[in-house]
Amino acid sequence: MEKRMLIPNDIVDEVIAVGIKKSKLSTLQLIILGIIGGAFIALGGYSAAVASHAIENYGLAKLVAGTVFPVGLMMIVIGGGELFTSNTMMVISLLEGKAKLKNVLKNWFYVYFANFIGSILIAYLIYASGGLDVNGGKLGAYALKVASYKGGLTFYKAFTSGILCNILVCIAAWMAYGAKDIIHKIFAIWFPIMAFIVGGYEHCIANMYYFSIGMFAKLNPAYAEAGHFTAEKLSHVGIGPMIANLIPVTLGNFVGGGVFVAILYYLSFKKFAVIATVKENDVNM
Repeated sequence: MEKRMLIPNDIVDEVIAVGIKKSKLSTLQLIILGIIGGAFIALGGYSAAVASHAIENYGLAKLVAGTVFPVGLMMIVIGGGELFTSNTMMVISLLEGKAKLKNVLKNWFYVYFANFIGSILIAYLIYASGGLDVNGGKLGAYALKVASYKGGLTFYKAFTSGILCNILVCIAAWMAYGAKDIIHKIFAIWFPIMAFIVGGYEHCIANMYYFSIGMFAKLNPAYAEAGHFTAEKLSHVGIGPMIANLIPVTLGNFVGGGVFVAILYYLSFKKFAVIATVKENDVNM
């Protein structure tokens, strides 16, 4: 009977193989697929906001948002796309000596900024199409609320929240690599990403969208009026606060995905497993 999933040891090999393929993508491929990846995450973020923004119960609102948001990563993994946060796991292809550092850095650089372009593009299209007018402009107010909150986070809070976020995002991608069919990939992605949204953690690519849509919303005074925003709260929505948020969140995402998921699994199921096997063989000789 054909296996429907890989065991953890085999997933490590699969992630290494995926990292090798990603390291060989051309610049144009990285840009196009990166834009697609950022766009899909933005669409997931918008849909989650539409579904949850009017729910007053905090826990229920998070749960509803969490059930919708994972569609973004599903579209990337199943349909195709490049996402910086999950690509942090390429670090194990480096450790295995199967990918060149310059190629991995190239991937991270182009995908990161292409994700940004995709996020801004979707944010603009949503704003231009009147997507923030939903519920009497309350969705626009919600966009301002989210961006303002993120713009007010301290460096350390944003950094540690970024770690927690990408542990969940990368374990979702990790398990999806271990699934052999679409249904199992969907479930592998769904629940960890739901946990990330319910937990309210910081994801640099999602934040590119949240800040972009927040800045577009700021252009319409009616949204700020609907949300009863003070000038101080609105000051957290802008390019400066966005950069101040993205730096620690990106660093945290790298630690969460590259270290807590990829490297720890690599050491457990690849590096230390080989050492243990060698020692066992020496004992049996």
